[in-house]
Amino acid sequence: MKKPRVLLADDHTFVLEGFKKLLEDQCDLVGSVDDGRALIEATLNLQPDLVILDISMPRMNGIEAAKKLKKQIPEVKLIFVTMHADLPYVNAAFRAGASGYLLKRSAATELMQAVQFVMNDKFYVTPLITKDVVASFLKPTQPRLATIDDLTTRQHEILQLVAEGLSAKEIAEQLKISHRTVEFHKTKIMEQLNVHTTTDLVKYAMAHGLVTAS
Repeated sequence: MKKPRVLLADDHTFVLEGFKKLLEDQCDLVGSVDDGRALIEATLNLQPDLVILDISMPRMNGIEAAKKLKKQIPEVKLIFVTMHADLPYVNAAFRAGASGYLLKRSAATELMQAVQFVMNDKFYVTPLITKDVVASFLKPTQPRLATIDDLTTRQHEILQLVAEGLSAKEIAEQLKISHRTVEFHKTKIMEQLNVHTTTDLVKYAMAHGLVTAS
């Protein structure tokens, strides 16, 4: 059987090195990146069969990157390997197009199995996530639990960059939009999420895995 072409995305070098050791014998590792925007660019350039990615990454989190990738390359398969075991993250990952979800603490024993499942067009969810959690996100009537899902793609981008400490001017330059547009979006985000200060906005972003505490 042909080895799957795999791209890795995580902002921790030691994690990437660990994944490489786990997969190198049975996969064709085509590259690795350490942020969400680089992931999109690398996936478009390298055309891997499978992307293994984290949720919390700089510049663009894994959930938003996954949504963009599935729109542009619907056939690419995605496995999230993350520290987040809570239901909102699992829901968000599968809504974004994931085929697999496992936790970093069990990657050494589960990652290759997850790859095999996913490459055979099956879904893989770590046993470390309880049956109740799995059942709840598989229910078609499960309501959305995170109000962050109501944000637009542009709002997600701005929220992440605000949380990473960029000023409105820096965000405007990076996204190639006006300073006024950034401030407008930031105000709308705060209204929608019912937060009142930039500090609270950063805390919200951290709580939902867009960034991690440094």
